[in-house]
Amino acid sequence: MSDYGQTPPPPPPPPAQGMPGQGPAGAPPKNYLVQSILACILCCVPLGIVAIVFASQVNSKWQAGDYAGSQQASQRAKTWTIVTVVVGIIAIAIAVPFQLNAAKNGMATN
Repeated sequence: MSDYGQTPPPPPPPPAQGMPGQGPAGAPPKNYLVQSILACILCCVPLGIVAIVFASQVNSKWQAGDYAGSQQASQRAKTWTIVTVVVGIIAIAIAVPFQLNAAKNGMATN
């Protein structure tokens, strides 16, 4: 006898890992989204965009079940946020003396 026309059996349930959609530890890792947005606006836009991209991946990877990828995205978001702030501070520290010198020289010639 053939199985033609028979309803296939249902797929097996996914492996249990705590509450559905919560992952092994219950809560996703910190995504650093607010910090990366502030660093982008206040410090260095190009590097801040990289931080925002990684920060936005944390929760979606967690919900998709990619817990290791979520942890990695969280760590990369943190790293790029720190790099953004440091580069921004260095750029400001370099730019301010030049601006002050230009302002001083501009006022002396008037």
